[in-house]
Amino acid sequence: MPTPKPPTAETLPTDAAPLPSSSTSVGRSAIDAARRDRMLAAIDVAEAGLAALDREQGIVETPASSPTKRMALKVSIVIPVYNEQKTIREIVSRVQAANCHHQIVIVDDASTDGTRDLLLELAREPDIRVVMHGYNKGKGAALQTAFAHVTGDVVLIQDADLEYNPADYEKLLAPIERNEADVVYGSRFLENARQDPSWIHRFGNAALTWLSNTTTRLRLTDMETCYKVFRRGALRGMVLREKRFGFEPEFTAKLARRKCRFVEVPIRYSGRGYEEGKKIHLGDGLRALYCILRYAWCD
Repeated sequence: MPTPKPPTAETLPTDAAPLPSSSTSVGRSAIDAARRDRMLAAIDVAEAGLAALDREQGIVETPASSPTKRMALKVSIVIPVYNEQKTIREIVSRVQAANCHHQIVIVDDASTDGTRDLLLELAREPDIRVVMHGYNKGKGAALQTAFAHVTGDVVLIQDADLEYNPADYEKLLAPIERNEADVVYGSRFLENARQDPSWIHRFGNAALTWLSNTTTRLRLTDMETCYKVFRRGALRGMVLREKRFGFEPEFTAKLARRKCRFVEVPIRYSGRGYEEGKKIHLGDGLRALYCILRYAWCD
């Protein structure tokens, strides 16, 4: 029986794989490299598309090794109110226009000028929660009530008058979003101290802030500011005792003792006089002195 001849190129089936050779190996490597390049290009396009989608949804990320990773935060804005019938609608409108809140918690401290009637109307809006005190307790007490109702990641304190501008919210929230701070204070005096036309108020604020800094080892320029923004977790286990304006030095001291990271940013300020409804008095300043000394070392 004759020995069969090995197949030649002409007799190979069309679907048979050719025997390896140096030329086919080079060709196959080139094809593999081209395929790999196309796959990497497709991955780059997909990642770019996902990044663009994140930016549209307000989620901005940097590499995990970066210390300034931005986060999408839920912000609870708390507004203590007492006899602000002339301004409450306007300030709530400005807060909503800033469009960065998860919820607005308003605590009425037993107003007698018609504010409560307006708040009952505002309470119908889905982003607003209104809580009423049965009798006047003070700003600190109103804030304590508000803190019990917040659900956001971050809490921002807003006065019910028009002295502080919600247009500053973005700069107030930015250090926390970038994970550079746990607490942000909006300073009226960091860039333009004369925004407050009263030299008596400026002097009093400077003296109280200096004394507070001495006991807390912070370097603030405006401890008494309304604009205090902080992570809600900073409240965990904290017992707040001051019912009136003593809240400001007490809260500052207790945050400092918890080793929170503080940042100050400059804000706009449009001060009002006592004839327009300003409520803080000399007695509150004396109480602040006591609070600075007391809460620097004990609860």
